[in-house]
Amino acid sequence: MEQRTHILTSETLVGKPVKIEEGYAEVVLQTTDEMKVDEYGLVHGGFTFGLADYAAMLAVNEPTVVLGKAEVRFLKPVKAGERLLAKASLVEDLGKKKLVKAEVFNEKNEKVFEGTFHCYVLEKHVLE
Repeated sequence: MEQRTHILTSETLVGKPVKIEEGYAEVVLQTTDEMKVDEYGLVHGGFTFGLADYAAMLAVNEPTVVLGKAEVRFLKPVKAGERLLAKASLVEDLGKKKLVKAEVFNEKNEKVFEGTFHCYVLEKHVLE
């Protein structure tokens, strides 16, 4: 399936789509030293969140989709250098409002993040 939204997203900051299907998407992010917040190599949670959010947007895959709200849980720390995989599935279609469940896994297939994303398909671009 063709990507119809968030076309200019940075693969190095938010991830690279590896699968886009009707109501489902997978995105991979290779974390880097630039993402770490301390000497232990802990990756800032914003990168994990951004990855999951991007996967959620691609699961909806409408050009004008935006995020309205998210309920998330960070389950395990992510260390710089780890490769993350986000999987997002459309779980409820309420017309203009879409509920998407997203999960992020590390290289050991351990779930590091999960959340429900409340996405909205607008009539026109949010900046128009």
